Amino acid sequence: MLVITRKKGESLLIGDDIEITVVKVDDGSVKLAINAPRDITILRKELYKEVEEENKTAAVFNLDLLKNIKKK
Repeated sequence: MLVITRKKGESLLIGDDIEITVVKVDDGSVKLAINAPRDITILRKELYKEVEEENKTAAVFNLDLLKNIKKK
């Protein structure tokens, strides 16, 4: 993991086409602006984990449903 210090208005680049800029720093909170190609998906990690759990639950439910259908 790379740890980097940036101040308000400073940026960092990821590859050639993703730029992250610090827009605001306030009471332990940081507001970031992300400039990236439209085909790049950007999600907050907690949202990504929530979606991942929902997908796992749905997959198990669908598998159980299919098993029950086969038994009948």
